[in-house]
Amino acid sequence: MKTNKKKPTAAGKSSFDLIDVDRFFQEINLQEGISFLDLACGRGAYCLAASAIVGAKGRVYGVDLWSEGIELLKAAAQEKAAGNIKAFVSDAGKKIPVADRSIDVCLMASVLHDFVEDKIDQEVLPEIVRVVKSGGILAIMEFLKIDGPPGPPRHIRLSAEQVDDLISPFGFRREHVVDVGPYNYLMLFKNT
Repeated sequence: MKTNKKKPTAAGKSSFDLIDVDRFFQEINLQEGISFLDLACGRGAYCLAASAIVGAKGRVYGVDLWSEGIELLKAAAQEKAAGNIKAFVSDAGKKIPVADRSIDVCLMASVLHDFVEDKIDQEVLPEIVRVVKSGGILAIMEFLKIDGPPGPPRHIRLSAEQVDDLISPFGFRREHVVDVGPYNYLMLFKNT
């Protein structure tokens, strides 16, 4: 397998420690036995937390182009005996390594702005459409369009309206938007 020499944009950074994690998981409403995909998962903090919620009958998929992050996730999953986590090094703009219509909840945590900045959002979004079940949820968390730090520069951040404009052409209907901390908001979309 060819290894990625260049770290992806924002590799190694995570919004997990910046948010109200309980509020976040309450909003995305994970259930026991479902399939959860964290796209551009980094070290997999969201995957590890979701693993306990979806339980042994559920599946958690972590996908990232950053191979070091995937190795860290695999090691943490093994240490926690989280056998329901599958982690893959993959380019989401080419292929997300899960079956068609197999995901109940897909998360993009503070990464859509990177896909837009890197000009690959229009390759990634059709892959998300392919993998999310009809009626499934796409959860997008982004930084509020305010000056940082933390987070990317303001001109790179996406407003809720910009996110809606990017996502709605792909057949997802906006359900709601909520702040999940002082720096981040969460938008939920349903695959129609």
